[in-house]
Amino acid sequence: MVRPILLSAVLTGLFCSGFAVIIDLATDMLERQKLILVSFASGFLGSLFAQTVLSRWRKK
Repeated sequence: MVRPILLSAVLTGLFCSGFAVIIDLATDMLERQKLILVSFASGFLGSLFAQTVLSRWRKK
């Protein structure tokens, strides 16, 4: 049960990191490493939150 949730969260985090790198190339806002880390964490945690909330609703 936990494994598919974590895999989905990691894939979401990777997608967000990649997207942020493309945006960074266009805007040059932050250092690239910090941008990748923040984007990955945002995508990962957001995905975990969404899956947790949705799974609670499905059980009810």
